[in-house]
Amino acid sequence: MERNLSDQEQQRRAALEQIRELNIDPYPPETYETNTSAAAVKARFDQDNPEALQNLRLAGRLMGRRVMGKASFAELEDESGTIQLYASRDDLCPGADKTYYNKLFKKLLDIGDIIGVKGYAFQTKMGEITVFVEELKLLSKSLR
Repeated sequence: MERNLSDQEQQRRAALEQIRELNIDPYPPETYETNTSAAAVKARFDQDNPEALQNLRLAGRLMGRRVMGKASFAELEDESGTIQLYASRDDLCPGADKTYYNKLFKKLLDIGDIIGVKGYAFQTKMGEITVFVEELKLLSKSLR
């Protein structure tokens, strides 16, 4: 029995093919070692000592994304809650090739994709505790 795919499912499968063209295969999902959670980062954040939360490793679902050119904000949801992420094109792609940010992060990731991030915590001007993403890895592509 063959079922018809919705427009969203077709778009996500097309994105998966483009991701594979970038030599990234999200299946089977990789193990990603984490060392904290969204709630723990928020609970442990100390504005007077922001250096205390370095080398954070979190994994979860991408729940939203706001792209603003060379920088973006996103929401990551894990088992403990949600935390904001900040991703800068030049920090994710320090060399001349900006494909990973420009193509994968800005265009091919979807709500529900499971990602792993490495970075450090800081507080934005609006007071939001945020993880500055130094490394991002697609762990599993959401097709539905």
